[in-house]
Formats: sequence, structure tokens, C-alpha cells
Amino acid sequence: MARITKWDPEDEQFWEREGKRHASRNLWVSVPALLLAFAVWQIWSVVAASLNDVGFNFTNSQLFTLAALPGLTGATFRLFYTFVVPIFGGKNWTIFSTATLLIPSIGIGIAVQNPETSFTTMAILAALCGLGGGNFASSMANISFFYPRKAKGTALGLNAGIGNLGVSAVQFLAPLVITIGIFGAVVGGPQILPDGSQVWMQNAAFIWVIPIVLTVIAAIFWMDNLPGTKASVKEQAVILKKKHTWIMTWLYVMCFGSFIGYSAAFPLLIRTEFPEVNAIQFAFLGPLVGAAIRPVGGWISDKIGGAIVTFYDIIVMIAATIGVVYFYNAGNFTGFLIMFLILFVTTGIANGSTFRMIPVIFDNPKHGAAVIGWTSAIGAYGAYVIPEIFGWSIDTTGTANLALYIFIAYYVVSLVITWYYYSRKNAEVQC
Repeated sequence: MARITKWDPEDEQFWEREGKRHASRNLWVSVPALLLAFAVWQIWSVVAASLNDVGFNFTNSQLFTLAALPGLTGATFRLFYTFVVPIFGGKNWTIFSTATLLIPSIGIGIAVQNPETSFTTMAILAALCGLGGGNFASSMANISFFYPRKAKGTALGLNAGIGNLGVSAVQFLAPLVITIGIFGAVVGGPQILPDGSQVWMQNAAFIWVIPIVLTVIAAIFWMDNLPGTKASVKEQAVILKKKHTWIMTWLYVMCFGSFIGYSAAFPLLIRTEFPEVNAIQFAFLGPLVGAAIRPVGGWISDKIGGAIVTFYDIIVMIAATIGVVYFYNAGNFTGFLIMFLILFVTTGIANGSTFRMIPVIFDNPKHGAAVIGWTSAIGAYGAYVIPEIFGWSIDTTGTANLALYIFIAYYVVSLVITWYYYSRKNAEVQC
């Protein structure tokens, strides 16, 4: 494949002649790479809920920690991954970062087969799943370079939205594949559940190995390093001195932090608060609707503006969280699930709308890409903080109410910030 020597997506003729074709090809390799990254990142949201069933003896606090640790390390990796695409090239980094997903996938597959595996070892493997979380920052920064401003919301929404489906993919597929010895004796024998049935917990991790290898090969042959996008860390780090970088970071924590944090905590929350319900049967639905709606949030924002979409979306988010509190305290699982699904939808829409706002606020494409990476990095800490807050709330008060009240307060502040800086009539930046 010929190397791209010129790149100017804002040039309408160039875009129609060849830019759109190259951008689409890179996007459709980036999407499965990001989906696999999210799947590996969130393996523990499923595995942690089932470990004690196959002979492990971890406390609830330890299980919540295993579900939360990938969020902590994934967000930290994102801080570095934010700046790597303009240094190493989007193609090069996609190949490397996708290949690293093999480390936790293989490691977890081996470790879960031995109930004597220590919590420390499991915690290290959970932390390594953060390699998947880190990929989002570099992937989104890379795709942002490929598209003109008029199409960034839709393109970034597709990349992130379908990529985010990796969370629901692992939560849907893992419970299925662990019930079948699909790899035979090659990857180890079954574990025995208390009722005498067999499961292959290792399959939850090993199932991703072959797709990872195939995606790395696709990136080698069909992705590009773009010219004119080189920038040092120093050149990109200027965004940290800009006020709107930090405002948009707060807002992205509000939506993506909620999406990924709830995704990590949802199975365990159902398991601990509604023990009569099969948590795994329902847990994947939240990430599914949240991820699926994200491209819609980006597309609508391309049409009517990201700020107005974000503003009204937060209002629904607040109402949905109040609904979660109500049905949770009523012990009504159906109402609790419906309200939580609405909450997931609102996080997905705002994920798309806020990432549409950033390229409008920051005219320089290199700065816009860096801000996208940076906000995604800080937002990803929600994957650690939210499960930990739920665990703390349940341990100290006996319920998840306090955690939910904290989240409502955060959303109210986010609503005011969005209105003041971006969506009111005389806002500082109309976006």
C-alpha cells in the first residue's frame, strides 16, 4: 500500500478525491482494535464476580478492587498514550498497543485455573488489563487527525461507540464461553462449581487471543502513519495551560467516567444488592446501550451542537440516577435495571457530544487531539473510582445510597458548568 505523503482533510477536493477513502480504511481497522482493548480492559468485571464460585476465597472488598484496578492503571496508561501518536505514528502505535493485549489475556487464562493463585498475582494481572484501557486515548487522538471538523463527531463517535461495545462483548460472551470446553485440553481442564457442573474460566481470557493477533496483522497492512501530525510532548502539553482543557476534562469524567465505572461495578452491584438475580444475565445490557448510543450522540451534535446536547442529556442523567436510588431502596430490581439502562444511555450520548465539543473549542488539530487524549485519560479513572466508591459506601453504610448521592451532586455541578461556559446565549464558547 502506497504511503500517504499529503494530508489536508479540510480541503474539500482532497477529502472527496482521496482523503475520505484513507480515513475510512483506518477507522475500520481502529474500531476492532479498540473493541478488543475494551474487552480486555473489562475482563475482570465478569471474572471477579465468578472467582469464588470456582474455589477462590476473596472478600467482597477484594473482588471490587480486582474489578476496579484495571480502571486505575488504564487511566494512568492513557496519560502517556495521549501524546504518543504524534511521536510514533498512529499505525505504529496501534500495532504495538494492540499486541500488548496478549499479555493479560494469556496471563489471566493461566492464573484463574489455580484457586491457590494469590490475590497479589490476581491484582497484578488486573492491573495489566489497564493496557487495554490506555489504548482509547491513542486511538481517538489518531482518528481525530483523519477527519475534517464537520465529520469528527460522527467519526469519533463510531470509533469510540463500537469500541466501547467491547465492554458488553466481554460481559455477554464470557459467561457463554466459560460453559464450553471450546479449546479442548489445549488451554487446561475445567473447574468444578458447587453444584457439580463444569466451567472453563480461562476461556473468558483466551477467547480474545486469536482476534488480537488478526487485528495486529490488519493494522500492519491497512493502517497509515499520517504526515504533518508530528509533535513533541512539549508542543502538545501546552493544552494543560488552557482553561477549557480542564473544564472539558471535568465534563468527560461526568460521562465517560460514569460509563466505564458503572460498567465495571454493575455486575458486582447486582450480585451483592440483588443476590436472587443472575447478575451476569443482565450486566452486559448497560454497556451495550451506552456504547451503541454513543455514535448517535456524536451525529446529533454534528447537526445541532455538542453543548446543547450535553446540557439536556445531563438533566436526564440526574433524573435517571434519582430513579436508580428510588428503585434500589424499594428493592425493585426491574425498576432499578430500567433506570440504570437509561443512565447508561445518557452517558453514551454525552460521551459523543463532549467529544464533538472539543474540536470546536480547540481550533488547532494537534491541540484538539491532545485534549481528546487527555480528557479520556482522566475520565478513565472513573473505572477505578466508581467501583471503589460503591464498595466503600456498602461497607460503611450497608447500602449504595451514599455513592449514588455523590454521583448526583457531580452531575448537578456538570450541568451548571455546561450551561455557563458553553450552552447559554452569551456563553464564552458556543459549541
